[in-house]
Amino acid sequence: MLIGPPGVGKGTQAKLLMAEFEIPQVSTGDLFRQHRRDRTELGLIADKLMELGQLVPDDLVNKMVAVRLALPDCGRGYILDGFPRTLAQANWLDNYLAETNAKYPVVVISLAAERDELLKRITGRRICPQGHIYNIYTQPPRVDGVCDVDGSRLEQRKDDTEEVFQSRMKVFEEETAPVLPHYRSQGRFAEVNGLQDVAIVTHEVLSQLARLRSGSGSPPSASHGA
Repeated sequence: MLIGPPGVGKGTQAKLLMAEFEIPQVSTGDLFRQHRRDRTELGLIADKLMELGQLVPDDLVNKMVAVRLALPDCGRGYILDGFPRTLAQANWLDNYLAETNAKYPVVVISLAAERDELLKRITGRRICPQGHIYNIYTQPPRVDGVCDVDGSRLEQRKDDTEEVFQSRMKVFEEETAPVLPHYRSQGRFAEVNGLQDVAIVTHEVLSQLARLRSGSGSPPSASHGA
């Protein structure tokens, strides 16, 4: 499980871990979009709630996750990204794993970062149409507002604003932060500085996973499955 505040790099690390262990990423955002796109029963319920201006409740999110974890490709393991978001979801996951006699216990990596540094990472991000990424604070282009590679104008994503960031951080601090002590108390928890270079974060995540799995009836190594 990868957990951490918005913009800390959970999605990036999840994709790298997918390649390392050859197991799927389970993202609630992806599940939500897929169920709505496929017009499943769960997706239709979610659509109706949204039309009424209501939030999708934990029990509906949990059902989507349960459907996904029951698929064959999750049999060797999976990477949870963005779930659980609440303490209620964490308690549900504990019960689900116990009831389904999960082969391996969940191990949790918290990607941590200082709030001010995260704000700079997000609000300073600039992207060119070809996907080259810069940061005006930490990795600026040679010419302000212009891509070094193709000379195109750099743009800021609509949601890379301080207002959006502060709103997302408020949700994280109120709803998701209480999940951290829940898993820390279980002893299968480690924290990694998520603001380091991507490769360094990956190296530290893999090191912590090896340490955590060595004492918890761990699955095989990456070269033999996860």
